[in-house]
Amino acid sequence: MPTTEEDSESFADHLNEVRLRGRLASSATQRELPSGDQLVVFRVIVDRPRSRGEPRRRIDALECVAWSARIRHTVLRWSPGELVDVEGHLRRRFRRTDDGPVSRVEVEVVRARCVR
Repeated sequence: MPTTEEDSESFADHLNEVRLRGRLASSATQRELPSGDQLVVFRVIVDRPRSRGEPRRRIDALECVAWSARIRHTVLRWSPGELVDVEGHLRRRFRRTDDGPVSRVEVEVVRARCVR
């Protein structure tokens, strides 16, 4: 959170909003963290526009995470292959493994709906 008027002005110049429309790759998975927090993770597959003369389809498979109970319940009802809209914020998460620290980028979902 901004702490001074100057910080507040520079903070207002920044934006981290993500909107995806694509197909649900596979069934969403509910997880419980050691803290007891619940989350649902899923992947949205978004087609890339074809470049001229490109022979094959290219996609982006984007990791998403839902923390709120309402969104978790919504996403768990979706079926693989359904067209979905997801809005949220891009987050980089860090964790430790036996091989050292690792990070991942994911969309933290704040709105989600099944289009069809």
